[in-house]
Amino acid sequence: MEGMADPASYRPAPGTIPDQPGVYRFRDRDGRVIYVGKAKSLRARLSSYFQDVRALHERTRLMVQTGASVDWTVVSTEVEALQLEYNWIKEHDPRFNVRYRDDKSYPSLAITFGEEYPRAMVMRGPKKKGVKYFGPYAHAWAIRETLDLLLRVFPVRTCSNGVFKRAGQIGRPCLLGYIGKCSAPCVGRVDAEQHRRIAEDLSDFLAGQTQRHLKRLERAMAAAAANLEFEQAARLRDDIGALRRAIEKQAVVLAPGTDADVIGFVEDALEAAFQVFHVRDGRVRGQRGWVVDKVEELDVPDLVSSFVEQLYGAAAPDDVPREVLLPVMPPNESALAEWLSGIRGGRAALRVPERGDKRSLQETVTRNAAQAFQLHKLRRAGDLSARSRALGEIQEALGMPDAPLRIECFDISNLQGTSVVGSMVVFEDGVARKSEYRRFAVKSVDGQDDTAAMYEVVARRFARYNDERAALARAGEEPGARTRFAYPPNLVVVDGGPPQVAAAARAMDELGIVDVTLCGLAKRLEEVWLPDRDEPVILPRTSEGLYLLQRVRDEAHRFAIAYHRQKRSRSMTTSALDAVPGLGETRRKALLRHFGSVKRLRLATPDELAAVPGIGPKTAVTIAAALAATAPAPAVDPLTGEILESADSP
Repeated sequence: MEGMADPASYRPAPGTIPDQPGVYRFRDRDGRVIYVGKAKSLRARLSSYFQDVRALHERTRLMVQTGASVDWTVVSTEVEALQLEYNWIKEHDPRFNVRYRDDKSYPSLAITFGEEYPRAMVMRGPKKKGVKYFGPYAHAWAIRETLDLLLRVFPVRTCSNGVFKRAGQIGRPCLLGYIGKCSAPCVGRVDAEQHRRIAEDLSDFLAGQTQRHLKRLERAMAAAAANLEFEQAARLRDDIGALRRAIEKQAVVLAPGTDADVIGFVEDALEAAFQVFHVRDGRVRGQRGWVVDKVEELDVPDLVSSFVEQLYGAAAPDDVPREVLLPVMPPNESALAEWLSGIRGGRAALRVPERGDKRSLQETVTRNAAQAFQLHKLRRAGDLSARSRALGEIQEALGMPDAPLRIECFDISNLQGTSVVGSMVVFEDGVARKSEYRRFAVKSVDGQDDTAAMYEVVARRFARYNDERAALARAGEEPGARTRFAYPPNLVVVDGGPPQVAAAARAMDELGIVDVTLCGLAKRLEEVWLPDRDEPVILPRTSEGLYLLQRVRDEAHRFAIAYHRQKRSRSMTTSALDAVPGLGETRRKALLRHFGSVKRLRLATPDELAAVPGIGPKTAVTIAAALAATAPAPAVDPLTGEILESADSP
């Protein structure tokens, strides 16, 4: 591996950098984008990177020394630069840009308007098309508690698609349908249009249109009482009480009609923490926090600007409020406000509150950020130093010229030589990078030959590396989001001892991979084996380096086992269904798609099987018999005698 580069070796020629606004990218020697930035003047900004490296900030110096080239794109306005910078950061995930991590996974209350019968549910993770979100909330139980109150008045369905289908097949709703907390569209109590109106009313209420629904219920209660319908009036009274309790759970913090996101911020030399309170119609509708790794040199205004870009870059128009209240004003205030207004489809303003309720609320948000930051630092007190120490110990033990910033680990899984699969997991800077995990269905191995399987998997990985690099070279392109194997690791770890290491070494040698270190980690004594070495490398049991290698190996094993079980479960069902006369691939897939899992398919009655399009009553009986004959015996706990959950459970 090569050492750090001299920035002068790739400095653009004088006069070639335009004196215009633009966005620029630094790349390393493998073509990976390591930093994305924007500037009003590309010439002034890029020239600042190529001064005496000793005068640069430590993080900036490391970035330019890791780089091997720089390119740029000229834009017309600062707003265009904002959007292009955001898109490139999302596409390339550069390691030297500020990294935003949620300090925890926040749940939201979601309504799936993209479905024929919308469903209310707790949802985490990235937003999906056709789903409307409310929150995020601090706790999932808070969503369920609020939703339980609202279902009295807005009985929208909350069940999964499987439960919904099953209820329709048997003609009986679930418990919520019997107690009035679901309108039971599954059995036709309401049609799709009526159910959608209920879901839209729930959405309007959660969006802040509370008084309209309260007044409607109050009028209905008065009318029922006037008509001496006291049971109906009592139920409406309880419904009104449920709505009022749901409203009370959302604190009033600003004047009615106020639509704002309030941002609080604290920092230290290495990290920063942001908190956001989402205020709609004067009430706090949600709260969320981020922790930021300050891997680039930014002052507070620039850091706030960067955070606003990341917060709203992929936002829907409804997610951008009329006001964004900031701790300090960013230097590109006008461009940022114009960009936000374009996303919102209406005016969006940036303000720093100086006094009054808004200033008081921002101080509260900042205190929340400080508390969250303190908890985060306590959790990670030794984490950063431990990771750095682990990488240094591995570098020293394996005689590597540089620390292994990218580690790839391979494992093989099979059951008596069947359903053989391989896994590849990736750790960067000592942290799992799950988006780059890969799995392999091993094709050329019959039986329990783990070394042959390891050879195939490693060979396929680096053959793809060579192919992609060659294709990019022919096209005159650099690696990007569409290339999956174009970046080499610093270290390859295989699960196993000398045989597995030898198989991987043979695959890499045949493909001309000479600048990647290889080792194996044997489970028995946690020995580290290197190619062509008769004795293992023994790391101390308390070594952070050994602990990191164990975590990498265990993650590869977990990922391989998960894929193997998935393939085995499918093959068990397929083999059973293969024996059914006249049952082709199309109907086999239809059965699995309808029931969703092997376990549910085995539990289905002939009548339920016959409800699948294309499956007649006689075929359904034959299928049920075939599945019953091949059902695995239940596993029994040897101590308690209890039946354990089967491997083909959903």
